[in-house]
Amino acid sequence: MPELPEVETVMRGLERAVTGKSVKHIQINRYDLRVPIPEDFGQRLTGLSVNAFTRRGKYIAMGMADPQGRAAHVIVHLGMSGRIRIFDSASAYEPRKHDHIIMHMDDGGCFAYEDPRRFGMVYLSSGANWEGEKPFSLMGPEPLGVWSGAALHQKLSKKKTNIKAALLDQRVVAGLGNIYVCEALYDSGINPQRPCETLSLKEANDLVEASKAVLLKAIKAGGSTLKDYQHTDGSLGYFQHQFSVYDQEGQPCKKKGCGGTIERIVQSGRSTFYCSVCQK
Repeated sequence: MPELPEVETVMRGLERAVTGKSVKHIQINRYDLRVPIPEDFGQRLTGLSVNAFTRRGKYIAMGMADPQGRAAHVIVHLGMSGRIRIFDSASAYEPRKHDHIIMHMDDGGCFAYEDPRRFGMVYLSSGANWEGEKPFSLMGPEPLGVWSGAALHQKLSKKKTNIKAALLDQRVVAGLGNIYVCEALYDSGINPQRPCETLSLKEANDLVEASKAVLLKAIKAGGSTLKDYQHTDGSLGYFQHQFSVYDQEGQPCKKKGCGGTIERIVQSGRSTFYCSVCQK
């Protein structure tokens, strides 16, 4: 599943390509996605101009409006295999089997939502306060926002679950996923099996700083391409070539003087990669 850096990269591609442009018409090939597409989806959006993009956790919100006061937000979640492919006015749209929604813009360009496994979502929020609706109202802070070690420490101080599971809980912090949690725990020297309540304030500070750093590095590299993820132009992310621990089972630990080996365990059905020597 695309995590925060991948979703941020997709959002930035959309932002560059369609901000300020109006919807000419919308082609819908399948209505029965994870959240069914309403019959009037195209009618409600035709003529609206794209004016803003926001990422919240692993969701993208595309804000739209027109001079008559009509407004909407298109909410997109890529699920496991969702992709956005963008075609500008100089390049012809190339259809694929699993293109479910194609949004044609007034400049002759378009973008397609492709999702072979149909675990993703595309739906409308007509209210201006979309962030006050579920699931957004239940989400924790954005890790690249005002999130702090003190806030994390307070949130975890009475939790007996392991720190890996807590960081994957979107109510604790929004947008972190399996790859970047493994990397951040490794960089901060914290064992993924540690009970949350045992973390000190210093460790919480270290973990927040490590999380921010690894997310920023991943965004700079365009995210991680392991299976399905691609940029909006079809190119791949490159952060998988910088993994310190994720998917590195059996490899020597990269920390100088450690001498340990990267191990793999399963926590809550998800693979966890860590070094038992330097992650205490």
